Amino acid sequence: MTATEQTTAPTSWPPGLPRSLHYPPVPVGSVLRAAVRRWGDRTAFVHHDVELSFTELGRRAHAVAAGLAERGVGRGDVVAVHLPNCLQYPAVYYGVLLAGAVFSPTNPLLPPAGLAHQLADTGARALVTWEPVLPVVRAALEGTGVRTVVVTGPQQVPDPQAPVELAGLPGEVSLGDLLLADPADAHRDAALDPVTDLAHLAYTGGTTGVSKGVELPHRAVVTNVLQSACFSSGSVPALDAEGDVTLDQVGSEAEHPTRLGTARLINLTPWFHAMGVIGYLNGQVMAGSTVVVHDRFDPVRYVEDAVRYRVTGIGGAPPVFVALLQVPGIADADLSSVRSFSSGAAPLPVPLIERMRALVPGVVIAEGYGLTEVTMQATGNPSHTSGLRKAGTVGVPLPDTEISIRPLGGGDPLPVGERGEVCIRGPQVMRGYAGRPDATAEAIDADGWFHSGDVGVLDADGFLSIVDRTKDMLLYKGYNVFPRELEELLFALPGVAAAAVVGRPDPEAGELPVAYVVRRGDDAGAALTADSVLAAINDQVTPYKRLRDVVFVDALPVSPAGKVLKRELSARERAGRATTS
Repeated sequence: MTATEQTTAPTSWPPGLPRSLHYPPVPVGSVLRAAVRRWGDRTAFVHHDVELSFTELGRRAHAVAAGLAERGVGRGDVVAVHLPNCLQYPAVYYGVLLAGAVFSPTNPLLPPAGLAHQLADTGARALVTWEPVLPVVRAALEGTGVRTVVVTGPQQVPDPQAPVELAGLPGEVSLGDLLLADPADAHRDAALDPVTDLAHLAYTGGTTGVSKGVELPHRAVVTNVLQSACFSSGSVPALDAEGDVTLDQVGSEAEHPTRLGTARLINLTPWFHAMGVIGYLNGQVMAGSTVVVHDRFDPVRYVEDAVRYRVTGIGGAPPVFVALLQVPGIADADLSSVRSFSSGAAPLPVPLIERMRALVPGVVIAEGYGLTEVTMQATGNPSHTSGLRKAGTVGVPLPDTEISIRPLGGGDPLPVGERGEVCIRGPQVMRGYAGRPDATAEAIDADGWFHSGDVGVLDADGFLSIVDRTKDMLLYKGYNVFPRELEELLFALPGVAAAAVVGRPDPEAGELPVAYVVRRGDDAGAALTADSVLAAINDQVTPYKRLRDVVFVDALPVSPAGKVLKRELSARERAGRATTS
C-alpha cells in the first residue's frame, strides 16, 4: 500500500494547499530572477556581519555567469564548486546555472584523491575553489579535464576585490575578476530544456559506500524547491510579471505566522549538500528570507546570534540540536522569536524532541526526510500551527510524492504498520546515476519507484517512520537487529548526549550490538558507566537485541551534513581497536 492510497489525517495537510501543484517549466535561474525583483534591497545573506541584498546577489550572479561565458563555459559544461559556506557561494551557484552550466557541489574537506575522483568522474571543465585548500587542489588536478580554476577566499567576504593566490593553476582567475564582468542578465539559460538539461550533478553522501553522481535536471530542482517551500509556508507556485517563478502564500497568518519576506535564520547546513542547496539556499531565496551564514559550528556563538538576529527558525541535523541543548545558559536565552525547529539528514530521537519542546514551549518541530536521489525532500511533518505532528515520524509525503513500503528482498507493497524498504515516486526523483546504468536500474524500477535502502513504516494516517538503514542492520544469530531502536533507548537515558549502535564481528553470533556513547557534561553524564548503560538498556529489549558492550567517546564522527558516519565506527570494530572506558 502507498501513502497516497491511505486516508491522510485532515490536519496533516496545510489548509488551502492543493494535493497536486503546478511546476512551471523554468530553469533554476528563474528562482533568483523573481526573488531579486520581489525582495530587492532586503538582506538575503549575512556573513561575518557583511550583508548582501537580493539586488546585489542578482548583480553578482549575472556577473559570474558572464565571466564564465567569457572563458568558454556554457551549456552542459560541469563546474565543480569546491567551497565552504560563505557569502560568495550563492552568487557562484546561481552564476554557474545562469551561464547554462551544471553545478557540481564538492566537499572542500575532501582529500586530494577524493577531489581528483569527483573531478574526473564529472568531467568538470571548471573549478571554483577556496584559497586555504589550494594545496589539495594542486595535488588533485593532474589527469582531470579542468581548464579554468576560479579562486576566492575569506578575504573576499568583506572585499570582493581582495587579492588571492593564483600561481600555478590552469586558467587561473580570481572570483573578484569574474565579478567585474557585465552584470546584465543575458539570459544565457534561455535555451535550456528544463526537462533534459542538468542543473546539478550532486554526489551522494557516501556514508555507507562509494559516492555516486546524481543527475538532477532543472525541472527536478525547481520542482523540489517548490514542493518543500509550498508545504512549509502554505504557498502555491506563481509566476511574476516577467514569467519567473515565485510563491503565493495562501495560508493564513494564524496557520503560518512566519510570512514570506520575514523569516530570519542561521544556516550551518553545507550548501554542497542536498538539504543545504535546496532548503537553505534556493528555498530561502524564493521565500525572501534573511540567512545568517556560519562557516563553522560554534554552539555558543550560534545561540548568541539566534538572540541577536531574532531568528524565526532553527534548523539542522540532530547533532546540532544535541550541542545547542548543552550550551550553558541556553534555558535563559531569549528565543521567543523562534517559531519552528526543522530537522533533516537523520531522524530526531523522541527524547531529544521532548527536550527541544521544553526549551521553546509551543515551537513547531517539523522533521523531514529525503535523499540526494530525490533532489532533497520527500516527506515532512506539517509546519502549520494546527498541523498534526507525530514525534518519531518524518511526516507525510510532499505534494505529488508517493511513498510505498516494500519487502527488503523485493515484492508487492506491504500493509500499514509493517516495516520494509522505503520506496519513493515523484517528479523530484533523479534521472539516474551518472555513468552507472546498472546502479540506476537497481535503484529505480520499471514503474519509476526509487528504492532508498532505508527501512521504514507507514501508519494509517500516511505518516512515515524511518526505522533504520538496510546497510546499518545487524545480524545476530540470524536475527535482524535495527540499531535505531537501541539508539532511541540510549537517548532516553539521563546523561546521554549522543549515541550510535554498530555491529562487532563475532565468529559465533555474526555481529554483536555495541553502543558508542557521548556523555553529557553534567552530573548524570559523569555517573554513567558501561555496566549502568548495559543494565538500563538490556532490561528493555528481547535477548537477541541486547547490547554487548558500551564504548564512551568524546564525539561521534559525523559527515558535513550531520549524519553519523557509522562506517568509521564499524571499521574501528573490525580493526579490534574498541576499548571500554
